[in-house]
Amino acid sequence: MPFTREYTNDEKLMEAVKKLQNEGVNSRDIYVLSHDDDRTNRIAENVNANTIGFSEQDTKNFISNIFSKKGDELRTKIQEMGYSEEEAAEYEEDLDEGKVLLIVQNNGHVESLLP
Repeated sequence: MPFTREYTNDEKLMEAVKKLQNEGVNSRDIYVLSHDDDRTNRIAENVNANTIGFSEQDTKNFISNIFSKKGDELRTKIQEMGYSEEEAAEYEEDLDEGKVLLIVQNNGHVESLLP
């Protein structure tokens, strides 16, 4: 299961990402996600983190079933990271409230780095 933390402040999230990178966490394992694609991309670019894409199979599904709304897209992206449908729905509600998710794959010791 990936490590996940919610942030309401972009600066605090970026500080956390930099701390993880300074502690040796690989940038390829660090993802950010928000309800606003521009916000997500801006944060990711500022700290050399990743945004959540879709696997090739999901891209085909995406093209054939264009999402009915942003929430569907976000829940699918969250599930791509290894979360259940229920967890994805809960996180998507948090994104609706303006929060940003920091998700770290291969998280070994991340929890101890971000108390």
